[in-house]
Amino acid sequence: MLAGCAGPAFMRGAPAIGDPVESVTARLGQPTNVYPLPDGGQALEYATGPMGQFTWMARIGPDGRLVSYEQVLTGEKFATIRIDQATKADVLRTIGRPAETSRIAMHDYEVWSYRYKESGVWNSLMHVHFDANGVVRMMQNGPDPMFEVRDRFPW
Repeated sequence: MLAGCAGPAFMRGAPAIGDPVESVTARLGQPTNVYPLPDGGQALEYATGPMGQFTWMARIGPDGRLVSYEQVLTGEKFATIRIDQATKADVLRTIGRPAETSRIAMHDYEVWSYRYKESGVWNSLMHVHFDANGVVRMMQNGPDPMFEVRDRFPW
C-alpha cells in the first residue's frame, strides 16, 4: 500500500478541478517545485526529469483551489512560449524545470533542454535559449540522443 503513495504523481490519478491545495498535495505528494503566478496563485510542478519526458503542472488559483492540471512537456505548450518576450520565470511557470542546462559561448546564451515526446511519438529535446538578461531568444527541437541507437556501426 505504501508503494502506491511513493510512486509518480501521474500514477495516483488526477486531482479534481476546484480541490483545495491541501487535497492536491495529499493526492499527488509534495511538488518538485512551486512557482508563484502573476495572479497571486501558484504552479505546483511534478517533474519526472531529468530522464523523464513528462512534467505535470497543478495550477492553484489565488483562492487556494485547483484551476488546472496538465502534462506540460508538449509541442502545444512549448508553442505558447513567446520568443523575445518570455523570461526564465515565465518558462518555469509554463513548463517547469529543465532536464539539462548548457551554454553557447558564441551568443552567450544559456540553454535549457527538455525531454519530451514530439507529437506523442518521437523522443525529442526542446532547447530554450536565453540571453544574458534571461529572455528567450530562440527555441530549437531535435532528436534526443539519449534514445539513439549507438551500436549501428561496429567501428
